Amino acid sequence: MHTVSFPKLGLSFDLNPVAFSFGSLRVTWYGIIIAAGILLALLMAFKNCRRFGVNGDKLVDVVIGGLVGGVVGARAYYVAFSWDQYKDNLSAIWHTWEGGMAIYGGVIGAFLVGAIVARLHKMKLLPVMDLAALGFLIGQGVGRWGNFVNGEAFGSNTDLPWGMTGDRIVSYLSDPDNITTLTQLGVSVDANAPVHPCFLYESLWCILGFVLLYLYSKRRRFDGEIFLMYLGWYGFERMIVEGLRTDSLLIGNIRVSQLLAGLLFVGCLIVWLVIRSRIRSAHDDNYLKCYARTEQFEKDEADYAALMALKADKAKWKEEKARRRAEKKAAKSGKADKAEETPPEQTAEQPPEAEKAE
Repeated sequence: MHTVSFPKLGLSFDLNPVAFSFGSLRVTWYGIIIAAGILLALLMAFKNCRRFGVNGDKLVDVVIGGLVGGVVGARAYYVAFSWDQYKDNLSAIWHTWEGGMAIYGGVIGAFLVGAIVARLHKMKLLPVMDLAALGFLIGQGVGRWGNFVNGEAFGSNTDLPWGMTGDRIVSYLSDPDNITTLTQLGVSVDANAPVHPCFLYESLWCILGFVLLYLYSKRRRFDGEIFLMYLGWYGFERMIVEGLRTDSLLIGNIRVSQLLAGLLFVGCLIVWLVIRSRIRSAHDDNYLKCYARTEQFEKDEADYAALMALKADKAKWKEEKARRRAEKKAAKSGKADKAEETPPEQTAEQPPEAEKAE
């Protein structure tokens, strides 16, 4: 149990990070809140998948892969940049319930694994990434409240009305090692004074971003545009808010997430402007047309529906598989016969017959 309060607002909360337990198994509010964010993201994704040109059945596997990649990536990113904390206790790397998940690692891991699964299913990758970007904004907007329950993701001192404090905050900012790290960054903090609620800033920014990008997605100009805008939108906020935080992952005196956020914001803005400029210059409504708005998408969906109907009829599907195997075997046999009919190339040691006669 710990306390989080907002002194100037007259609000105080006694919080228990553990929601309930089954024997030695503890279910935390952090996990429940993250799961709620993921559930809302999934509901949005499956409701809008056709509008983005994404097959709903195939999306299930992409989501599962993305979730696994997200968890692994978030933990790996945090551990990599907090290695001193784990190098002498490697078993603690697996203790994810104790905290230590980095959102950038989660985003990277989820997109990488999700992209691999999408390619295996022969899906158009950019529409999937657009849909996933909106899902991430929902997940991050909701999930950040898990940091509130844990009394983490806060910043330096502030006089703003919504400044927060709490026993975990005071303890963290009073730790000599943390004071040394902050001093090296040129940050001076009064452990007993209110601090920026960085989790709140990010939550509100992500929810606003979802609303704006969801509305804009209905008139997006090219596949991948929402994904680019998501990276730029989130990068801009993280670039600023990360500079306020007192628990940043560091390389030397460089805040890793702030540097990455700045690069993403600038890079995505440049790419977006270049692509939009090319679209305007093309003077062609079909230039980089979204896959969901093409006849090819309708054909692919019809072919997939026909395939699923065929698979549902086990007898016909068995015949179809036998036919496909026969076709592949015949194709291989044809290639082999063609290779045997092709005469070998003539070499200097084997001159043409005409030259032999001479």
